[in-house]
Amino acid sequence: MRIIKLGGSLLDNKSLVTCLTHIQNNPTSTLIVTGGGAFAEQVRIAQQQWQFNDVAAHHMAILAMQQMALLVNALQPDWRLLQSFSDLQSWHTQNRIGLWFPDITLLNAQGIAASWRVTSDSLAAWLAGATQANELIIVKAAEFSVTASTAELVALEVLDQAFLGYIKPARFVTTIINSHDFIQQILMP
Repeated sequence: MRIIKLGGSLLDNKSLVTCLTHIQNNPTSTLIVTGGGAFAEQVRIAQQQWQFNDVAAHHMAILAMQQMALLVNALQPDWRLLQSFSDLQSWHTQNRIGLWFPDITLLNAQGIAASWRVTSDSLAAWLAGATQANELIIVKAAEFSVTASTAELVALEVLDQAFLGYIKPARFVTTIINSHDFIQQILMP
């Protein structure tokens, strides 16, 4: 199984639909993780204005990821929303495309930090480890050098600060790619 994390900013640069079509045309057991996009950005703005704590902001950012998953599901209604580990396990055997609908209670129980240091990128890496995925593809709207290391992408803020901690113990292959290159890539089963 592979996990493909689609950055929320793909909605802004209008490449989201093209990425979804590319995934649909290269079917295999794939779990999509969506970023929070504009919904998460509104959480950041509200937190700056109202000065509420990171725990509340983290919960709202998870809701933003859920909103993006619902948006993608509206565009790809055959892709099933998956929330619990039992949902993920039963789905995985079907060799289909699914959408992760993150559950804040599950994330809290797993000890995921409620901080802006942990964004949907780190959550996708955590999920790849938790589900024993063999591949994690992070698709970003940002342009960056294909030769940049993961540590450099963290330093450039292309990836969040916690990301390296989630992939260091990983047994899955990790690819960080911009949307233009992703669309041109042939996805292997």
